[in-house]
Amino acid sequence: MLQVADLTKEYPTPHGPLPILSDVSFSLAPGDAAAIMGPSGSGKSSLLYILGALEPPTSGTVTLDGRNPSSLAPADLAAFRNKAIGFVFQDHCLLPQCTALENVLIPTLVAPADERAQGGRDDATGRARRLLEQVGLGDRMDHRPGELSGGERQRAAIARALVREPRLLLCDEPTGNLDHASADNVAAVLLDLHRRQQTILIVVTHSAQLASRFPIRFELIDRQLRRSSSRVS
Repeated sequence: MLQVADLTKEYPTPHGPLPILSDVSFSLAPGDAAAIMGPSGSGKSSLLYILGALEPPTSGTVTLDGRNPSSLAPADLAAFRNKAIGFVFQDHCLLPQCTALENVLIPTLVAPADERAQGGRDDATGRARRLLEQVGLGDRMDHRPGELSGGERQRAAIARALVREPRLLLCDEPTGNLDHASADNVAAVLLDLHRRQQTILIVVTHSAQLASRFPIRFELIDRQLRRSSSRVS
């Protein structure tokens, strides 16, 4: 369960604090999929970074399965992010010198030593291969990012985000750089894998078409998060 309570975020400026988020509260359960929309500069990415424990809130709490990342020591926080949270960004952020399979395996290489020993290298490689097959890249595993299309690179990034089987999957404009057909394909793959793994999925997007595919929708307006009407079909 993801629980967000009374979340606020301010950034210091020479003229005083700049408020970005105010009293944001919501909760999502495993299997929930939510889209967050809002105008540019409304704080959508800031909210996503706080949910992903990349930035601390000014006040309020975020807990995932009862754990508050803000209370963790730096090493424990890094391990928590690596295991519990997956990220997909607008730019795929794949390493150009690595194959698709090697890119998907990267999060497993920085997992704690005891987890690597327990799971085993072969198990991680098998999971990465299965994910690449599920996103339609079974015959492209040995290709480097420069040999893949934009949609293929983003699908590899989705596989990488899910290789550690995170509880929370966060996506920042995952189809923003793609053409219409590729965006539809990536959205379908993202939602399919979310259903398979029963993650908590949150996508920040400007695309009303992408948001319409999500059963839960929010709008971030005037620093506050408001629930939109649910999808009918």
